[in-house]
Amino acid sequence: MENSTFRIAVRKFGPFETAMQKLWDAFCLKNDISIAVEMVPMELHDLYEQTISEEGLKKGDWDIAHINTDWIFDATHAKAVEDLRPYIAQKAPQDFPQGWHNSLLHLQEIDGGIHGLPFHDGPECLIYRKDLFENPIEKENFKKEYGYELAPPKTWLEFEQMATFFNRPDENLYGCVFANYPDGHNMVFDFCLHLWTRGGSLINNENRVNVNTQAAIDTLDYYRYIVKKTDAVHPGSIDFGSVEAGMAFANAEAAMTINWFGFASMSEVIAESKVKGKVDVTTLPFAEGGKTASLNVYWLYTIGTGSKYKQLAYDFLRFATTAESDKLLTNEGGIGCRKSTWKDPEINATIPYYHKLESLHENAHTLPQIAVWPDIAILIDQMVLTALKTEIPSADLLKNTQIEIEKIL
Repeated sequence: MENSTFRIAVRKFGPFETAMQKLWDAFCLKNDISIAVEMVPMELHDLYEQTISEEGLKKGDWDIAHINTDWIFDATHAKAVEDLRPYIAQKAPQDFPQGWHNSLLHLQEIDGGIHGLPFHDGPECLIYRKDLFENPIEKENFKKEYGYELAPPKTWLEFEQMATFFNRPDENLYGCVFANYPDGHNMVFDFCLHLWTRGGSLINNENRVNVNTQAAIDTLDYYRYIVKKTDAVHPGSIDFGSVEAGMAFANAEAAMTINWFGFASMSEVIAESKVKGKVDVTTLPFAEGGKTASLNVYWLYTIGTGSKYKQLAYDFLRFATTAESDKLLTNEGGIGCRKSTWKDPEINATIPYYHKLESLHENAHTLPQIAVWPDIAILIDQMVLTALKTEIPSADLLKNTQIEIEKIL
């Protein structure tokens, strides 16, 4: 289609949508640009379909798209996203690359090219209500019941006991909230996190994906048990994606959640949050013999290879990734990617745990960078969903999933 409008595919999330509009308006004002813009917010599945599967980036339907690092390998190999290296060589973004933590630069570096600039970040962490955990009466009651001090859980057993302790449906407060909507992401991430905190791995010695292991059986057994624990878990979890789970937490409906860092900071800045000033974050619990882990998946600004406005798109990317723009995104409720934002005194005054981003990155794992990963993720997602909905033994589910994975590999 002939395109005289500049089109941006946006990950659907209130803070992203408002930040993108503000950044575009400021960019146009500063550079005296008057081109019609259309920003289309989309859910994960639609965003992937429109930009990559249906070749929207390649055909020029989209000039810029939010692409996450799960998809960037795929997008690069489909020749859907522009290599930014030549543009960066001519005019680099402000203090590039030293303005960013190394963990936000390498996933988009594929085959010698740079296929996007960091947009939004925030590794997975344990988000909890510090007002509940620090309340003297709660502490006293917990110690009476469980025989040890109430503090953010270090192990999965402690997590489970605390979730049960804080579960008070009559007060519309639940112990924890999960994101179990099967979108090929949330439950896959949960599965990986539980696997890693049990000392397991997705990759075997031959560097191939293998989920048919004892650690994976233990993981799936525990996950299907904890998610279905009705006296500890928010009943909406089964229908929640990460955004809905984050909103439920911001609405004071849960004592704890395992989610992206961004949902902790969102609860400090969005108008409708009922937990401002009552939130903190820490590392994830682990199983006996395991250690804490986090997951680093981040969002990128990318330029479509079919765009007619590549230079304009790159100029906007440079503008949208300045320290000032990064801070604006954070104040809207997204997560800035620059070190300067993480350390910013004003940001840390509003979101007192913002500086912890750097240490969370130190424990962050990444998902396998292989072209077929999105297909494998769907298989893992279906496997976890089947585990939640049936009584089929975990060992059988993992064995059958591995057979399907082998077919793809």
